[in-house]
Amino acid sequence: MMRFLVLLACLLSASLLPDSARAQRLHGLALIGEPALPADFKAFPYVNPDAPKGGAVTLGAIGTFDSFNPFILRGTPTGAASRVFDTLTVPSADEPMTEYGHLAQDIEVAPDHSWEAFDLRPEAHFNDGTPVTAEDVVWTFETLITKGRPFYRQYYADVAKVEAESKLRVVFHFKNGDNRELPQILGQMPVLPKHWWQGRDFDKPLTEPPLGSGPYRIDTFDMGRSVTLQRVPDYWAANMPTGRGLNNFDRIRVEYYRDATVALEAFKAGQIDWRVENIAKNWATAYDFPAVEQGLVRKLSFERHLPTGMQAFGMNLRRPIFANRLVREALVQAFDFEWMNRNLFYGRYVRTRSYFSNSDFASGGLPQGDEKALLERHRDKLAPEVFTQPFDLPVTDGSGNNRPQLRAALEKLQQAGWRVVDRKLVDANGQQFSFEILLDQPTFERVALPYVQSLEKLGMAVRVRTVDPAQYEQLIDGFDYDMTVVAIGQSDSPGNEQSEFWTCAAARMQGSRNTMGICDPAVDALVGEVVAAHDRKSLITATRALDRVLLHGSYVVPQWHSESLDIALWDRFGIPPQKMRSGTDVNAWWVDQARAAVVDQARSSNR
Repeated sequence: MMRFLVLLACLLSASLLPDSARAQRLHGLALIGEPALPADFKAFPYVNPDAPKGGAVTLGAIGTFDSFNPFILRGTPTGAASRVFDTLTVPSADEPMTEYGHLAQDIEVAPDHSWEAFDLRPEAHFNDGTPVTAEDVVWTFETLITKGRPFYRQYYADVAKVEAESKLRVVFHFKNGDNRELPQILGQMPVLPKHWWQGRDFDKPLTEPPLGSGPYRIDTFDMGRSVTLQRVPDYWAANMPTGRGLNNFDRIRVEYYRDATVALEAFKAGQIDWRVENIAKNWATAYDFPAVEQGLVRKLSFERHLPTGMQAFGMNLRRPIFANRLVREALVQAFDFEWMNRNLFYGRYVRTRSYFSNSDFASGGLPQGDEKALLERHRDKLAPEVFTQPFDLPVTDGSGNNRPQLRAALEKLQQAGWRVVDRKLVDANGQQFSFEILLDQPTFERVALPYVQSLEKLGMAVRVRTVDPAQYEQLIDGFDYDMTVVAIGQSDSPGNEQSEFWTCAAARMQGSRNTMGICDPAVDALVGEVVAAHDRKSLITATRALDRVLLHGSYVVPQWHSESLDIALWDRFGIPPQKMRSGTDVNAWWVDQARAAVVDQARSSNR
């Protein structure tokens, strides 16, 4: 009788638990609405679930590498290592901000977002046969925040603790329920094998192939020059819904080139199988060799419907020369996009006018309604123009004669205390306005040099310096540069990553993605509003306000974006025909044996 009463009391107490203690088991997470695919889906709709396995592909990369550890600041890791590691969840390439359980079989999130639990799949194992356990998840998390790249500490900052409740169940407890994106962020975390790393220094560059649970393992490599991945024949997730129809190549070889021009020539010679082309001039003029005329090489443009983010010349505010906003506005005025688009880019690009371009989060016009009310709370920290002037960029006639814009730039420089003496722009001490544009590839010099010519007309002394990718990464991580090209990607749902892009804490963190060194209390506050937004409406309001303030700060010289994904390829591949938000997913491609035989024969004959 007593045992029955105890059991009854337990059942009654469980039924009276608050909502924060009850959670529904989920097969996927969606930040907007619900996952489109049911719990019993067989494969992603944009893949060929019957895609044949086999064949080999050779790809090209610019730069070099000296490590297989992509999680630390030291060393230059190969991007190929990302295929070695599995994550708790995997994103859908055709749904906004949606992830499905991968290593995790079930996901639970408390209704008040105070905790999240992952139940691991019993069949999941590392490629040495060792099961993936909750202990591996805990070890990975703790290692990343203590020894990993600095941004992990900020990215996971709202996690109070993590514990393994059982061999296959891990629970993350949150400091508060305000971070609506944190459950998905944790799902994206790779899970590393604790047993393999014991006896190895995680915070040092890794020079031996790592152990993972992913679809590929590193087979052979020539450090700094090439790396070959071998498909794992008994990959545990090959027939899972999140793995079916993907990772179809038996071997993937990545060749490293120090120069983009050399990489292009390697593609023409048949040494590389496909390349994403992001230089408009190349797309328009470089693919006129015989293999294209013979139909052996194809040019494919995939329409994309994704936020394009911001590519720009970023100014390092840690340098005193860029401290004055009027100076930064002058540098924006001097950039002649219309001439470049007409003469360098064959009219293929669109000027980027927002950090959240091509999305609902881009600001425009004057602030209204909720956005204005949010900005009013920070009026004392904001420039008056935020409320009175819509942000806009100068527009020239494309002739190359941008005198009106240069005149406007000079007026701003004079207001900032600069003056022209003997055709030199100097400060009160007679020191000329001088800085350097740092690049990591020569191909971008054709963009930087016309910009330099405009700046020289204002009396500035501007240098362009191109260094190899390894040196470039060291200089960027150490904030040792004046101006450089930045590419700030954005997602369908801005969130925690904004902290690393814009906040004072990130500006002081070596290796962070706050390349410009922005440190503004109003920006910090608005980032907090973005991270804490509880619904789509408040997220749009907060992000537009953040965008507007950043734009009026003139921290970058906005450049351009393309509305398509351009890929040139030797016609050896099968490609799923379905249209996707992201354009295409090359992980769903496969070798078409009939096409490959024709192409490979032709390439052999020409060598």
